[in-house]
Amino acid sequence: MGCSNSSSPAYGEMSWFCCGSSWGPCGSAGGGACGTCNSGSHQCAWPNTSDACFNITRPDQCGEGLSRRTCGHVFYVTSACSGKCVSVSIADCGPDTNSFCGERSCCGSTCHTNRLIDLTPSAYSAIADLSTGLSPARIDS
Repeated sequence: MGCSNSSSPAYGEMSWFCCGSSWGPCGSAGGGACGTCNSGSHQCAWPNTSDACFNITRPDQCGEGLSRRTCGHVFYVTSACSGKCVSVSIADCGPDTNSFCGERSCCGSTCHTNRLIDLTPSAYSAIADLSTGLSPARIDS
């Protein structure tokens, strides 16, 4: 399995966040919910890694039925803008999807709603420009 190969992808927004050792635009930060998060690695935060995480992020309040995926699970994230794909492993809980219900980002005529995944700067910059901060994406697991 890889980019754009799953039978039920998720479509939403991707953003980026800092964790672990300083890298690029990030200073040192905590190791995330899994204790392994590092801004310089291709990792992500997912809103349904555990009951505790789900109770904070509440993607269901935005109408998102996201599967439970735990630390180390690999996703393939494809930017709707560049068409580039990166593989990332879960290293943290997030984003707080319910804080961004209805938020929408577009690339040309392709738009996706609701923040579903946070990527480390290393992963985000592999498929999008960090200055965008938020971009529509396809997520395959």
